[in-house]
Amino acid sequence: MSPLLGHLVQSFFNDYLLVQKGLRLGSIRSYRDTVSLLLRFLAKHKHRPVAKLALEDLTLDSVLGFLAHLEQERRNSPRTRNQRRAALTTFFSYLAVRVPEMLAVCQQIASIPVKRTPLPDTHYLEREEMTALLRSMPRQGPFALRDRTLVLFLYNTGARAQEVVDLRVEHLDFQAPSKVRLHGKGDKWRLCPLWDQTVKHLEQLLAERRTTATSPVFCARRGQPLTRFGIYKIIRRHAAAWDTPGPQPRRVSPHLFRHTAATHLLESGVEVNVIRGWLGHVSLDTTNRYAELMLRAKTEALRYCELGSDISEAGRARAVWKEDKSLLTWLNSL
Repeated sequence: MSPLLGHLVQSFFNDYLLVQKGLRLGSIRSYRDTVSLLLRFLAKHKHRPVAKLALEDLTLDSVLGFLAHLEQERRNSPRTRNQRRAALTTFFSYLAVRVPEMLAVCQQIASIPVKRTPLPDTHYLEREEMTALLRSMPRQGPFALRDRTLVLFLYNTGARAQEVVDLRVEHLDFQAPSKVRLHGKGDKWRLCPLWDQTVKHLEQLLAERRTTATSPVFCARRGQPLTRFGIYKIIRRHAAAWDTPGPQPRRVSPHLFRHTAATHLLESGVEVNVIRGWLGHVSLDTTNRYAELMLRAKTEALRYCELGSDISEAGRARAVWKEDKSLLTWLNSL
């Protein structure tokens, strides 16, 4: 790799992504994987090692070939291809600033269209399933309380797995109204209310060991913070029975509790913008996806729209969703 290209790649990760954009380690690793795949692809097709690549090798045709390679040879889905394309767009935008001579190439790469893909299926647990899951969890054993509190916390807050990993004692506030500060994507903090039941479990969990303000709330066997993979293993151990087969299978994972929390909040009549802040969504469009899951609300809407002489006007109370401007906007967009 030429000294200039090597310096730019190193600066992109160590300065731009880490310092200027403040991305978290998981996001930086995603960029790293994309750039690494691109460089290895170029080295193979240029018939020289990565260390011998130069800026001149970064062309529109090479990037288009790389994206085609992802789908055709690596069998990546269009969604994964779009994610890699977005990472490369960020990388080449950075190059355009640092090396103005590459501006035309960078503009061409930025104009590569995104492949249209259907929205991913969003699954969740029904209220009855959530209740049955919590009741089925063991109450005895060295980690019974931790695991039960973890599931309850995920459901209560809709927290991402990484947010749970980063959770510290100082982020909890048990003074009424009880709440927790979660450190989310984009280095953003948000407040989430805590149910009394969640507070009770958290207090019992923390009382089992000596803690300081910076102690992790959820620990592994040796007192270290749980990892994302550790959280996933715990959830799979207790919730695999709630997987559902079929053409659109549901696999219970930590993130599924985030979908469950959002859907149940929406079903309870919580305003969409409140849910957006609750979950830390940047775009309201992300939150509005959960409106699609409201089968009960749709069924109720159909019942009120049904024509029939046996339905009295007195029995037609105004549906709650008719007062929700966000849901009406969504319905109008269908």
